[in-house]
Amino acid sequence: MAKIRVLIVDDSSVVRPMVSNALAIDPALEVVGTAANGQIAIAKIPLLNLDLIILDVAMPEMDGLETLAAIREQDKNLPIIMYSALTELGAIATLEALSLGATDYVTKPHNMKTKEAALEHIQQQLIPKIKIFSNGAARKQEDAGTRGRGDAERGRRVWEETAENGDVKKIFHSCFPSKILSPPNPPRTKAQHPLASPFSRGTGGGSLGESAKSKIDIVAIGVSTGEPTALETILRELPANFPVPLVIVQHMPPVFTKPLAERLAQKSKIRVSEGVQGGILEPGHAWIAPGDFHMVVEKYGSCAQICINQDPPENSCRPAVDVLFRSVAKSYGANTLAVVLTGMGQDGLIGCQYIKEAGAQVIVQDEKTSVVWGMPGIVANSGLAEKVLPLDEIAGEIICRCNCRLG
Repeated sequence: MAKIRVLIVDDSSVVRPMVSNALAIDPALEVVGTAANGQIAIAKIPLLNLDLIILDVAMPEMDGLETLAAIREQDKNLPIIMYSALTELGAIATLEALSLGATDYVTKPHNMKTKEAALEHIQQQLIPKIKIFSNGAARKQEDAGTRGRGDAERGRRVWEETAENGDVKKIFHSCFPSKILSPPNPPRTKAQHPLASPFSRGTGGGSLGESAKSKIDIVAIGVSTGEPTALETILRELPANFPVPLVIVQHMPPVFTKPLAERLAQKSKIRVSEGVQGGILEPGHAWIAPGDFHMVVEKYGSCAQICINQDPPENSCRPAVDVLFRSVAKSYGANTLAVVLTGMGQDGLIGCQYIKEAGAQVIVQDEKTSVVWGMPGIVANSGLAEKVLPLDEIAGEIICRCNCRLG
């Protein structure tokens, strides 16, 4: 099998070999070139037959944003992972890069005590994303020439690819250790999906039905894999008089979530804030979980508020979608609308089980418009989603289900 060909672009003479050495541990990857700035990188790109670029944000002569824009003028699909410092300026630049077409981002090692710890951080953060995004680019080319495969075949392929990393197998066997994992044949009924039994009382997936009769009092959103642009697409369409609060987990590190909330607030008619202890849930106000903190919802009589904590990560995530969704299911029950957007892994799956157990509603983003159809894909293939929608239709669906008027 051909190796994944990677170009590393960073002005630091320390960082370039460090990242190269970190990636060298994986035989599926090959660093075929490095560049100290954007101008050198652009000159090298036509010569290297690349599968992916790792691009520093802050560089002299031609920085990461300028380089990204120049690359995107020539190639819309080449995966580009921004390599960002864990600082507020780095966060702001990274968010701008994502809006300009970067595929995702990874933060540089921060306060690591040893070189070994820094290498491990790079390996854990970069290698899985390199593999997923490189495979995703190959699938786009493949799908362009074979359009007749259909949704069921693509759903099966996503399940099989996700299962290879062990995440699906791990969660499945924790519930059914004696069973053999097999890929689903979507669509599944609630009785068929393999994770139904531990939670189910007849509230599995299906078309809009009994659960839709409940009034929606809160919208809970989970999203990952460098996609604040997905959130922006949805939030900017919500009217200023949106009648319920929104609570959101976007997988991001500390420092990044506050600039994200500020950026979204500038582009939205509703209010958007980073979650704080004791924040009050009010109509037309979206709260985004702060980086490195779980966010939960607690009700006290008629008042509901945000609570944050640093309990252990779930699904290797803090904040975690599952943590938020469980709390919302407990506090709001059937009056919840859960939305799962693009993201890697399965965070949100168990939370959606609780949402459905409460008799509430779940919708997810479709594969075509997702950067990675991991989180929404596993929810859909487990039979928990009432609708699977392209990103540009989700805001309208939320508005419809919350029975509000535009304006």
